[in-house]
Amino acid sequence: MTEASVSFDLASELGQLLLRKNYSITTAESCTGGGVAYWLTAVAGSSAYIDRSFVTYSNKAKQQLLAVRSATLLQYGAVSVETVAEMASGAAKAAGAELAIAISGIAGPGGGSASKPVGLVCFGFYLQGTITTQQHVFKGDRQQVRQQAIEHALRQSILLLTAS
Repeated sequence: MTEASVSFDLASELGQLLLRKNYSITTAESCTGGGVAYWLTAVAGSSAYIDRSFVTYSNKAKQQLLAVRSATLLQYGAVSVETVAEMASGAAKAAGAELAIAISGIAGPGGGSASKPVGLVCFGFYLQGTITTQQHVFKGDRQQVRQQAIEHALRQSILLLTAS
């Protein structure tokens, strides 16, 4: 199975869950550059559950579009569970969505440090007022890290909706 077919299949499954629950979704993406939104909208009929999405690559964009606090960015950095929690909440509010996915990470090849290595990706999930955060270190080159992050976000969203 190719990466594309995995992402499409996951997005299709997520879309069916959203339709069954009559929920809408939004994304707030940094290192994935809109990749999750791309796959969500690749599914025919996705306009029934996705109205808008946010690519907030810069800290300024995170603050202006998602209401991420400058204090959060200063204290924890853009790649942190604290920041993605605020990104997810801000995106859900801005889009009026029941589910929001936020992603920020270091896809590489540079930009990593001892405490935040290349491949570190932080995830924030907002589901009807509850925020869940995670962080994972993915292996591989820039494209592989981004692809793994997209697939993880889609899988985790499916798990969250299935459990709710």
